[in-house]
Amino acid sequence: MSTATANTLDWRAAWTSALDDLEMDVFAVESMLADERRLAETPPANQWRPPTELGALPLELKPRADEILTRQLAAAEEIARRLTANRQQIAVTSRIETGEAVKRPVYLDCAM
Repeated sequence: MSTATANTLDWRAAWTSALDDLEMDVFAVESMLADERRLAETPPANQWRPPTELGALPLELKPRADEILTRQLAAAEEIARRLTANRQQIAVTSRIETGEAVKRPVYLDCAM
């Protein structure tokens, strides 16, 4: 095997590995969004970091990278939607009076 072929295989393998890591990160977020009972405050243990010095993405990996990007954007949109829904729910529940925090005078008309 020539040095150029070996370098090309190493380059492709490095990109494949980077996409594998990124895809697992997206899968973890998608799983968290699918599981309503999972603790959302717990961040992923190994956050994905972009690899350095890989060079350009191999052309045959572009469809996979595009698909991962589409999934990332969908997950980000779902997170934003859920955050908005949570804020709306907090706003509504903060207006509910329990009677404990707010003491209001009560008037009773005994004339009747």
